[in-house]
Amino acid sequence: MTNSNDPTSPYFIDFPARIRQIQGEMHARNIDVYLGSRLRTLSWTLDAFCPWRSFVVIPSEGLPTAFTFVIDAARIADDSWLDEDQVMGFAPMGGQDQIEQISDFILDLLPGGKGRVGIESGMSNYLPEGNLTHYEFEQFQASMPDVELVNSHTIIDKLALVKDRGTINRFREASRIVDIGHQAVFEAIKNGGYKGMTETEIAGLAAYAMRKEGSEWEWSFTGGNEIASGYRTGYAGGACTPATNKKIVAGEPLMIDIHAMFKLGLGDHSHNYLIGPATDRQWWHANNFVDIVKETLKTYKAGISPSVLAEQMIGFAEKRGFADFMVPGFEHGIGLMGDEWRIGLNDGPFPFWTNPDHIYQENELLICAMQYACPEEEIGFRYENPIVINKEGCEPLSVYPLGIEEIT
Repeated sequence: MTNSNDPTSPYFIDFPARIRQIQGEMHARNIDVYLGSRLRTLSWTLDAFCPWRSFVVIPSEGLPTAFTFVIDAARIADDSWLDEDQVMGFAPMGGQDQIEQISDFILDLLPGGKGRVGIESGMSNYLPEGNLTHYEFEQFQASMPDVELVNSHTIIDKLALVKDRGTINRFREASRIVDIGHQAVFEAIKNGGYKGMTETEIAGLAAYAMRKEGSEWEWSFTGGNEIASGYRTGYAGGACTPATNKKIVAGEPLMIDIHAMFKLGLGDHSHNYLIGPATDRQWWHANNFVDIVKETLKTYKAGISPSVLAEQMIGFAEKRGFADFMVPGFEHGIGLMGDEWRIGLNDGPFPFWTNPDHIYQENELLICAMQYACPEEEIGFRYENPIVINKEGCEPLSVYPLGIEEIT
């Protein structure tokens, strides 16, 4: 088994304890079996990346069992802390498809085939969230007619919110790897090295440098490493810019947003450049952005909420005269692979979005994510960095220097 999860390792996570926490919440909510289907749940319980449709069944006592497409079952068993007896493969064969196999497994756990099964249902703006589909819900209900399916995703969301030391250290290492990628890009583009380069080439240079340092995947589902130059940096909203074959050109901005993964911990950091000669107006935009990022990082701490932070930062931008260029959001959620978007529980005014009045706690970990976009001037900047919330501040996990360099 590849994953020994050594208790002496700085990256150790006590997965059996996590399962017992889930089972405690199940007992409190009168849930007999938990059927997890979201990517975030699979990562948090299995410690393995599950790119194919997968499920985890957690009984009221004992170990969980994972179900995945048969071609990947052996690999997941090798990667996970579970042994091969706890990882099953489904296939399009009699009695071996995912609905029939999982239903039979759950019914064997329930006395008389009756009980309450927690499922994960909802919506997300994140494509591979993994909520149970309508078809899957109908088929599981038909296969287990005496079972009540109860939406229970908040069990995982609640338990995963505050990060343990091993998880934070995984993110810290992934962020170190990202910093290596940024240094490699800078070395490649400085002193005119950018000439003739395309966005895709820069994405590849960063990826190669990070892979050499141990990155397991450019984890983002928005095109791997996101590179934007020129007018593409100023897209309204300022996010999701998969690299293209556009060449880097003098006089334009350049945004480098790169990603790494280490033991399912995610590194995500954006750095920005001006390809010289830069104009005074470009520097005005650049200085605005750097200053508000600094102010935002100083403001994050336990006890405040996204809405309070956004109000203070937009006020800062209004005083400086650039509020029209700021996207009024300053974070997105993050957890182990698959837990990418929402922060906290589903308890706000917009279902399945972050509650703007969520109160940050110590050892929450999120992405400080900021976009500055001025499409009419074909300029924009992005800042993303995992941060750990502390009592009196925050710890940015990427330590690559904050600033916007002019490349000549």
